[in-house]
Amino acid sequence: MYDMSMLINGENVGAGGGATFERRNPLTGDVATRAPASTAKDAVRAVEAAHRAFPAWAALGPGERRTLLLKAAAALEQKAPAFAEAMADETGASGMWAGFNVHLAAGILVEAAALTTQIKGEVIPSDVPGSLAMGIRQPAGVVVGIAPWNAPVILGVRAIATPLACGNTVVLKGSELCPRTHRLIIESLQDAGLPAGVVNFVTNAPADAGMVVEAMVAHPAVRRVNFTGSTRVGKLIAQTCAKYLKPVVLELGGKAPFVVLDDADLDAAVNAAAFGAFANSGQICMSTERFVVDAAVADDFVAKLAAKAGALPVGDPRKGPVVLGSVIDMATVERCNALIDDAVAKGAKVLCGGRADSTLMAATLIDHVTPEMKIYREESFGPVKAVVRVNGVEEAIACANDNEYGLSSAVFGRDIARAFEVAKRIESGICHVNGPTVHDEAQMPFGGVKSSGIGRFGGLAGVNEFTDLRWITVQTTQRHYPF
Repeated sequence: MYDMSMLINGENVGAGGGATFERRNPLTGDVATRAPASTAKDAVRAVEAAHRAFPAWAALGPGERRTLLLKAAAALEQKAPAFAEAMADETGASGMWAGFNVHLAAGILVEAAALTTQIKGEVIPSDVPGSLAMGIRQPAGVVVGIAPWNAPVILGVRAIATPLACGNTVVLKGSELCPRTHRLIIESLQDAGLPAGVVNFVTNAPADAGMVVEAMVAHPAVRRVNFTGSTRVGKLIAQTCAKYLKPVVLELGGKAPFVVLDDADLDAAVNAAAFGAFANSGQICMSTERFVVDAAVADDFVAKLAAKAGALPVGDPRKGPVVLGSVIDMATVERCNALIDDAVAKGAKVLCGGRADSTLMAATLIDHVTPEMKIYREESFGPVKAVVRVNGVEEAIACANDNEYGLSSAVFGRDIARAFEVAKRIESGICHVNGPTVHDEAQMPFGGVKSSGIGRFGGLAGVNEFTDLRWITVQTTQRHYPF
């Protein structure tokens, strides 16, 4: 078991009154981490520490911020073994997934370092003679980042890296399901030498999440909020932010369609499909949830994918390499089992995998899924995936869009022009032609439409989200007034 602390104003602290909560290993039930259960007062202390640190950090030159962020990237990579251990203990993640998390998270910090000199404005022609009119981007203030457990290093770093690059100070609220993993991110930033108060870290017991978030959002110093997680919780955070008129970036749930056209390279499609559907046991916001397959190639595609998925190794990630480790909890198992039962009762066929009785869930593929089945629309967020057979391009597009979500998607076809036209018509923030739905790069505009979120992380899109655009003029000549 690992006992940990929060970080407020550069100091390792417990919660007011010494309250703690436990995170247990999802597979064994053993206590993995004991973490502080912060109060509203603790959360406010963290915001006020960030507020005090903001003027000096905002005034720091871009080269100095870049140097610190690059040091943080190196420090984070050095902690790769610790991240792998913490993720296996707290979330049941495989070593492969932990390694990918660390690699991409370090890249996010490197990209953020590059952005420090890309925070640009513009000179705008004015109708007033002698008026030099400018649009200037400036840091907003204190940013609250709320990160989830499923890609904990990537999404924890993403919540704070670009805000820091832009000159904001931050408070990261760690996930109740992986507090130790998120704490390692903060330690990397501390190792890099960030000044006290620039980055702060709070944890809370699950029952106190709403109270802690509202205490921070309500504080006048907080100028931006970002959240990655479920659509249900995202709506609650959006309501809280609306109550206090705080801009928010939300990256929420998904039901990513993977469209296989009649001219697709099936071997390439199967390889991308298996990765996109079953990486981290399907517990990724971008995970392929529906295979929308043209009937002309469906039998061949399904047979190849079922053979590949059925051979993917499952096991305790602490005992050796696996592709599918433990899912996050038994609630995931129960939800997925219910989706399987409902689909089978309504005529679907399980091709591989099936019901599970522990958090070690095999890759499961369900064929002949129809709109009457719950799995057609509901996010499984586990390794249980649906195949929907369609006739032609128009049916494929209609099926892909027949959902409230719109985060990631994919289209496979040898005729690139046709596949690209299909991609343009899919209602999602992200679409990959002849690539998997699971694909992230730090410099790309990342986010969804519909119930998958608001705003964009990544690159210059992230700069726009975490800065204020101000109109400033300088009158360089005498100005004429009408009276």
